[in-house]
Amino acid sequence: MRIEITSKPVSVTDSIRHRVHAKFEKLARHDVPLLNPHVMIDKEGQEYQVEATVAVPSGQLVATGQHQDMHVAINQMGQKLERQLVKLAAKETARRHDRTNQVAAEADEAIEAAEDAA
Repeated sequence: MRIEITSKPVSVTDSIRHRVHAKFEKLARHDVPLLNPHVMIDKEGQEYQVEATVAVPSGQLVATGQHQDMHVAINQMGQKLERQLVKLAAKETARRHDRTNQVAAEADEAIEAAEDAA
């Protein structure tokens, strides 16, 4: 997976690149295609701000992490993205989106009403 990492105030080292790739490899396990991931690293005062945008088939995910340690900020960003992906993947199987039980119950009621009428 090709991840675009940009930063003006901080040089992107191999350690940073490896940490970001590890987070996105963990996200790839959720069987949701991640399209055009982009990570921006910025420094505001003493804190690092890491922002990631990832396109998925049903929209776009955006997460940020802020901390004085850059690696902690990257971890926060990865955890937020993972929560969004879990929520996105669970929507397909969520009970409120599944109307098959409701349709089946209505069909059973119609059959029972027809049998009672006969």
